[in-house]
Amino acid sequence: MSELRKRGLITAVICSEPFKKLGTAQSRVFGTPDLPLIMIPHPLGGLSIEQVGARAEIAIPQILAAIREHLK
Repeated sequence: MSELRKRGLITAVICSEPFKKLGTAQSRVFGTPDLPLIMIPHPLGGLSIEQVGARAEIAIPQILAAIREHLK
């Protein structure tokens, strides 16, 4: 993701709360501290399709915000 971001593409990483600290640290390590983290509730694995859809509904506004921010 960081390489794509460095090339000017709209990028973000979707992660759940337990991985927020790791995602933030890794984005700094790879030189893209401004890489947006799209936060969803944990866990993602083992969920029903309806539960995954609920996670998507949480992610979509954040994804749109990241796109809008990138386009400024």
